[in-house]
Amino acid sequence: MTEPDVQVKAGAFFDLDNTLMQGASLYYFARGLASRKYFTTGDLIKFGWRQVRFRLSAHEHAGDISETRQAALAFIEGWRVEDISRLSEEIFDELMAERIWAGTRAIAEQHIADGDRVWLITAAPVELGQVIARRLGLTGALGTVAEIRNGVYTGRLVGEMLHGPAKETAVRALAAAEGFDLTDCFAYSDSVNDLPMLSAVGHPCAVNPDSALRRYARANSWQIRDFRTGRKAAKVAVPATLAAGVLAGAVTAGLAIRHRRRD
Repeated sequence: MTEPDVQVKAGAFFDLDNTLMQGASLYYFARGLASRKYFTTGDLIKFGWRQVRFRLSAHEHAGDISETRQAALAFIEGWRVEDISRLSEEIFDELMAERIWAGTRAIAEQHIADGDRVWLITAAPVELGQVIARRLGLTGALGTVAEIRNGVYTGRLVGEMLHGPAKETAVRALAAAEGFDLTDCFAYSDSVNDLPMLSAVGHPCAVNPDSALRRYARANSWQIRDFRTGRKAAKVAVPATLAAGVLAGAVTAGLAIRHRRRD
């Protein structure tokens, strides 16, 4: 007698910043580093202005992404992997856990209860994404991967930042590895930049969407979930706009860190 086929459950792919978490994970990570004297308060303030421009324009240009990538490399060069992992756990517990959107977390937990596999898909460093996934009981996380040699970051990336079209590529590869049919899968994001990932699945959902994504979702009859209220949306807008500024300002911070290490 032939054994019945085991049903392969679907995948649910969640963006992190402003989708699962209020604001930007890297902003809060930088705040945690500042409180530990890795950054000065002045460094943290300087990080923000570039991302304001990014968010207002509703998209990032290729040159901006290239500059951000280089800034990220300067930031991590010379850091030990174990230190980044430890700091990610500490700072998540201190600053990020309370900023997880309850509504989005409930969606993720329902997917888990249904037997689906739930992944974070984020441009943030994969180590930070993995910490958040573990803390929330998710299946795992894909994020931007930095090269490691002898337990230390070299300052080079493995591949590109996990952003925009790169997220779609990663989701397609993950679905193939897991045996998912993408038409049965779900994707959640707040940003028009994630249209490639959202369009790749059968069940896209705009969560706390920016104006461009909201228009697109309405035009294409996608589900829209917004867990913000007026005052709360205003409060989370500031850290949301600082994320890429954190990266873009990381060269300065990296120099400051190296300077303090020598002191």
